[in-house]
Amino acid sequence: MSSNSPKILIYSHDSFGLGHLRRCRAIAQSLVGDFKTLSVLILSGSPIIGSFEFRSRVDFVRIPGVIKLRNGEYTPLSLHINIDHTLAIRSSIIEHTAKVFDPDIFIVDKEPLGLRGEVLPTLEALKETGTRLVLGLRDVMDDPSVLKEEWDRKHVYPALKDLYDEIWVYGPEGICDPLEGIDLPAGVRDKLRYTGYLRRELPNSAKDKPAPAPFGEEPYILVTPGGGGDGVEMVDWVMRAYETRQRPLFPALIVLGPFMPAAAAEQFSERAEHLRDVEIIRFTPQIEPYLANATAIVGMGGYNTFCEILSFNKPTLMVPRVVPRREQAIRAERAEENGLLKVLPIDRYPDPDLMAEALSALPDMAPPSSAGVDNLMGGLEAISTRVGEILEEQLAADDRKLVNF
Repeated sequence: MSSNSPKILIYSHDSFGLGHLRRCRAIAQSLVGDFKTLSVLILSGSPIIGSFEFRSRVDFVRIPGVIKLRNGEYTPLSLHINIDHTLAIRSSIIEHTAKVFDPDIFIVDKEPLGLRGEVLPTLEALKETGTRLVLGLRDVMDDPSVLKEEWDRKHVYPALKDLYDEIWVYGPEGICDPLEGIDLPAGVRDKLRYTGYLRRELPNSAKDKPAPAPFGEEPYILVTPGGGGDGVEMVDWVMRAYETRQRPLFPALIVLGPFMPAAAAEQFSERAEHLRDVEIIRFTPQIEPYLANATAIVGMGGYNTFCEILSFNKPTLMVPRVVPRREQAIRAERAEENGLLKVLPIDRYPDPDLMAEALSALPDMAPPSSAGVDNLMGGLEAISTRVGEILEEQLAADDRKLVNF
């Protein structure tokens, strides 16, 4: 390690959605702010990574994208080649980039071996160089029985035991345990470090601009299905409540997300034209100003949206999905149990009166901060502290080698 220029490599497979990318980006942006000579490189398959603003000393390598089909199989996003060929290209780029970049820390997001094992050769190569290998997990992975079957099938346990040095859980201890019900090899649980959730802030480019006011002086509810690919039902449910309302409602700004199916997005835009108090935005890479200026938020319960809700401390209604994973539903249930928000189960869709009732009560609800949960939003600070410790340990080890030499 060069003491003047430490380096961190982050892998995010990003087969679909925004969650992985925005989580990795938040960590990278925070770290370069805390360490003045640190460089962070993100490996990502996201097709929209270039739409986001990055701080100096944060960059990315875009690997060929893939998408997950409803049957669980993957297919190339753009290339007209078979999936095995695409994955071989991705794996080669990942390994070669890691060897040339020579990171002091390698953080793998969520998938211990990467997409279909594509990161395993890189983990094995970097283990030999002394790079600190870190697996980063969101607070909830999936229903324990489903995750156990998935990890058994993917044979991830040897990597957890023998390759990874640490496992960071991006949430506070006591609300969710992402490895609940998993029979882990000896010593693996000792590697877990709970960080707290990852705080989000207004980007610098937005701090000096006027706050967005889609309805002039009127307060509004922000509706966000995250990436939007699986948010059609939630958005439709909200719009039905406005179309058939029986009670006054705050205006609604709906940000559909970049992965909302085009046909659905077009239909929602047409329906909104007939509603004086519903506005539609297709996608914005800077949703934070809208979150900050909103009176309340309606979201689905993905990790990224959840962190934004907590960061901007708004009364929140969650409408979590339950397929193909129960991750959002588990997170929402635990959050409601801890007094952070309210949940409207998606199995009550499409009852417009039920949604209208929930939207009417939403602005008067207590914000998440009133729940008094300890270490709720300390994730970025905890990660920064741990990175500093790792870099100091590596520097001391290098100094010892020089003395012995």
